[in-house]
Amino acid sequence: MPVLNTFLVAVNNVFWSYFLIPLLVLLAVYFTVRSGVVQLRLLPEMFRVLRSSPGTAPDGGREISSFQAFAISAASRVGTGNIVGVATAVMLGGPGAVFWMWAMSCVLGAAAFVESTLAQLYKVRTPTGFRGGPAYYIRYGLENRWMSVLFAVVITVTFSLVFNTVQSNSIAGAVSTSVGDLGLPAGWFLDVVVGLGLVGLTAAVIFGGVRRIATVAQALVPLMAILYILLGLAVVALNIGELPRVVGDIFAGAFGVREFVAGGAGAAILQGMRRGMFSNEAGLGSAPNAGATASVSHPAKQGLVQTLGVYFDTWLVCSVTAFIILVYGPDFTTETGAEVTQRALESTLGGWSLHALTVILFLLAFTSVLGNYYYGETNLGFLDADPKHMAYFRYAVLAAVFLGAVAPLTVVWNLADIAMGVMATVNLLALAPLSAIAFRLLADYSRQLRNGLDPQFTLSKMPDLRGVQCWGEPGGALPEDVDRSQGQAPADPAEALAEHDETPEEGPGDDERRGD
Repeated sequence: MPVLNTFLVAVNNVFWSYFLIPLLVLLAVYFTVRSGVVQLRLLPEMFRVLRSSPGTAPDGGREISSFQAFAISAASRVGTGNIVGVATAVMLGGPGAVFWMWAMSCVLGAAAFVESTLAQLYKVRTPTGFRGGPAYYIRYGLENRWMSVLFAVVITVTFSLVFNTVQSNSIAGAVSTSVGDLGLPAGWFLDVVVGLGLVGLTAAVIFGGVRRIATVAQALVPLMAILYILLGLAVVALNIGELPRVVGDIFAGAFGVREFVAGGAGAAILQGMRRGMFSNEAGLGSAPNAGATASVSHPAKQGLVQTLGVYFDTWLVCSVTAFIILVYGPDFTTETGAEVTQRALESTLGGWSLHALTVILFLLAFTSVLGNYYYGETNLGFLDADPKHMAYFRYAVLAAVFLGAVAPLTVVWNLADIAMGVMATVNLLALAPLSAIAFRLLADYSRQLRNGLDPQFTLSKMPDLRGVQCWGEPGGALPEDVDRSQGQAPADPAEALAEHDETPEEGPGDDERRGD
């Protein structure tokens, strides 16, 4: 087993360092230039569209709002990687890795915009709302069946099964650390109890469908992130005199002559980019599965919202972890992983903060389990919509959650890295040719903003696009013909346009009838 693990680590290092990261950076820079730096230029617009109201689904319930879709993706993004991954990046690459993590997330914002905009365009209607993601835009936009099936299989296994075992393992480890610190017995029995508890909590949510997942994520993710950020701000405030040193160490580690001579700068760049990409998932093809669920009036709206998710994850949550660790100055020869952050908090705030972080880790990792599960549900729906098979899948996820809490997972984690690399490669190869469509949508969105309109889109604006199912008919009325002074578009543009065709003249009350 150690030999296999060593082999997998070597394969991962070569694959990610010399192929996947350069490919992602190259495409992200191209997307940045081609979009006119959309990830920074429209930053205020990202916050505005986050407040959009959803429409009504065919089953009569509310569709997923833009913020709920953001929360689902954040639930998967914001997890143990923000706490453990940053510690690992600093351990292997030094403080300079933090700067390159920031830089990577800035460039990757453009990739996040492109993939989530395409996911919105090529989403499909379900009884409870919408579903989509890379498998859908590869199938209907790129018109490539085998690539879409490959992506759907790999992301289902990697995120919903393998990564969920890792999340539950991190939860069990954090709980064991807290229990041991209290002087109570910890061991396999505690792991079993934690595993069974996680199975019960997960089952209560995932059998309730995407609406329940969105509701839980909407409630827990902002709350836990705020609590964690407050803890980090408390550490910074109590060590305010150390702040200039920490910032100096970050920039010195990223650009310092000494680091370049010693080869440390290369490690900082590599670890910062790799861990940043692991954390915010931009370009990997996971977040668009959540972004496609949102009920919005223009595909580019959710592209902007998902871009904001990259910044929320890296610039905010990961930065808090970095400052906590660098203020503390850990000894990486005796402390690793989550323990580094736990001990760093404890050194400044006292023993209670170690247990507070355990609670935060528990809830962040639990919401990651939910987000990872939904990615699998979306892609399993793409492969086979049989409800019986979906039930089997849910039971498999529950089994993975339990096994993760009681089993060591080093080899499984490294296998997952390879699988995720394959998934990201397929997604990036699809984004390259399809990105031109995303830029056309961005141009349409920007034009409407300049004209003082709340942007709307229907297929009639781009009738040459094939495979689009949820944005009206190619020959329908243009959205400029529809009064939208109140902002939000109807949930289904096709229905609204049909109603408009039947009613040549509209009065002021028509906005309310359309749900604006």
